[in-house]
Amino acid sequence: MPVVTSSLSEDQQKDLLSLLGHVRLHLLYKASVHGFTALAFHSRCDWQGPTVIAAYNAAGFVFGAHTSQDYTQSGVEVCDEKAFLYSIQAGGNTPLRVAGIHTKCAFNDNNAGPDFGALVFLHENAPAEMHGEDVALTEFEVYRVEGLGDLLAKPWRNIRWNEEQQLMKSIISYKPEVKSVQQARVVLVGPVGAGKSTFFNSVNSMFRGNMTSQAIAGTAGKSVTTQFRAYNIKAGKGGGVVPLILCDTMGLEENAEVGLDIEDLIHILKGNVKDRYLLNPLTPIQGETPGFKKQATLNDVIHCVVYVVDTCKVSLLSQKMLDKFASIRKKTNHLGIPQILLMTKVDEACPLAAEDLQNVYRSVYLQRKARELSESFGIPLSCVLLVKSYSAELELDRDVDILLLTAVDQMLNYTDSFFENQVIEEDREAIDLYSSVPSQQSKTSRVN
Repeated sequence: MPVVTSSLSEDQQKDLLSLLGHVRLHLLYKASVHGFTALAFHSRCDWQGPTVIAAYNAAGFVFGAHTSQDYTQSGVEVCDEKAFLYSIQAGGNTPLRVAGIHTKCAFNDNNAGPDFGALVFLHENAPAEMHGEDVALTEFEVYRVEGLGDLLAKPWRNIRWNEEQQLMKSIISYKPEVKSVQQARVVLVGPVGAGKSTFFNSVNSMFRGNMTSQAIAGTAGKSVTTQFRAYNIKAGKGGGVVPLILCDTMGLEENAEVGLDIEDLIHILKGNVKDRYLLNPLTPIQGETPGFKKQATLNDVIHCVVYVVDTCKVSLLSQKMLDKFASIRKKTNHLGIPQILLMTKVDEACPLAAEDLQNVYRSVYLQRKARELSESFGIPLSCVLLVKSYSAELELDRDVDILLLTAVDQMLNYTDSFFENQVIEEDREAIDLYSSVPSQQSKTSRVN
């Protein structure tokens, strides 16, 4: 499925935001991708709350309308005191804003294209001063408008911003509860483009002390990661191995025939998939497939699952994707594996966090997104963590590192919880992970 991106230039977006206030825009509909029809518009834009239209023409104009009301195809005229028309001209002129008249109809809520009286979109109809007499639309987009809110009086989670070295030492000195296991094994699971590989590269860079790019990351419309990878992390160049293995997988996609196959993921969780196995959604791994490990131990299984979600796209997660996550979560719960949810790209999602990363847990907007994800996934809010990964930077940053270290530290805490469930209290020996009775080979930590 191709990545749908905005056609607004940086200057055009700034002009539009200057008319809307302290908000964030989420692209809902793009005519060139979803179809230049009223049906396509309504299928993606109805019941979305406040929205803004951006229509483009060859003369360089961007024009449209904002409404705080839902599109519902009710067939009635809708009043909206917050509605307005606007036009942004090429050349950096001040944007034109035309407010509605009190008690007058803002738009006709019918089953045709959006109709704001003077502006009837998808029918090439608009007054000349709005578009420079060029009525042929080259593109048409609709964005949901989300208010960002302000900062909370105090953060909803305490972060140790000045304890980078203490956190790093604690992680490096970590020892799993089970003596036969040397490293915690954590898998990253999320949609294409959520930032799984970038998160690993960032953690690796932090411990190495310089920027690294061991995992292939990118912004392609399909998963860049095609292999199952189990990455070791070293503390400094040529240093010792950190007691954590971060496993990367192919990205999840809505359709069953593309992206990471859920049954392949279950085999990964059970430790049956070898490092560098080439994943193929059309040919899920089987017991006789080369690369399938039949004899898995507690060293091979996954000890903690980390869901990775792009904060900028929280509100755009489709029901199909949420259903896929629900299926994965149900199977993971059955295996008794603790789960964490990482919200990535918090600086891109919230200007207040971009301005000062220490605002992440004070941002009203980010707290709202965290609660939204917690409810959608059925994961406690305490299991939702906010991070920023290194993307454009060439140098390490303490605040970025602190958020990354906090996430890693919590992964190790949850890994301990996993091990505690695999240990017999009397003699602290490992038991069979997926059986209700101890395995005959429990002393070797074997898992069937």
